[in-house]
Amino acid sequence: MLLVGGVLLSFFSANLAGELLRHFKVAGFQTTNDPGCVLLATLGFHGAAIGLGILFLKMNSIGWREMLGLDQPRWKFHLLLAVIGLAAAVPVMLGLKLISEMVLQKFGWPAEDQLAIEMFTNVKSVWLRVYLGLFAVVLAPMAEEFVFRGLIFSGLKKLGWPKCAWLGTSLLFALIHFNTPTFLPLFAFALALTWIYERTEGLLAPIVAHSLFNATNLTLLLLVEKFAPQHP
Repeated sequence: MLLVGGVLLSFFSANLAGELLRHFKVAGFQTTNDPGCVLLATLGFHGAAIGLGILFLKMNSIGWREMLGLDQPRWKFHLLLAVIGLAAAVPVMLGLKLISEMVLQKFGWPAEDQLAIEMFTNVKSVWLRVYLGLFAVVLAPMAEEFVFRGLIFSGLKKLGWPKCAWLGTSLLFALIHFNTPTFLPLFAFALALTWIYERTEGLLAPIVAHSLFNATNLTLLLLVEKFAPQHP
């Protein structure tokens, strides 16, 4: 509880700091695409999760191999399970995204991109793009799986609330991405990641599945940018 509270405090503090720095027009923080704002947006939650997570593991005498499930004899099979679980989840997610967009368009609700996608497409610096790519493929999956599957899901389940653990964790995972069209797909994705975590009893497989999913989306985004026709 203290760890989750610390991560949330860091998240809200980073957002508040970003708003104040933009308000006072501090160099490097004048727009949401400036380097300072990008770092605050990415490290406020994910960086804190990893930093405090390392401290949490040391305080509880938990090793990285144990947390990831590398101490299990079938950990290589778990990687295959991650790929299979992701492959099964993607068609469901695409269908839910299509349905969500159709419903939103019917009611006149604009289908906006996720904040992370907008940030990546709006950033022009090559180095910032490289950083955001590494963040999406490496840092974000590690931090989010540690918090959602490793802490929140496991904690609720140990309290004797398995249904709340499954549904509540997946709901929270979808909500923190702040995007209406992808809410249902991300909810389904979170359920798939939780299933993978339950089957493997370690964070390695869900981290790998999450990383592959983000890497695929990033690759598609880059391909669209390169080959899509440019309109004046």
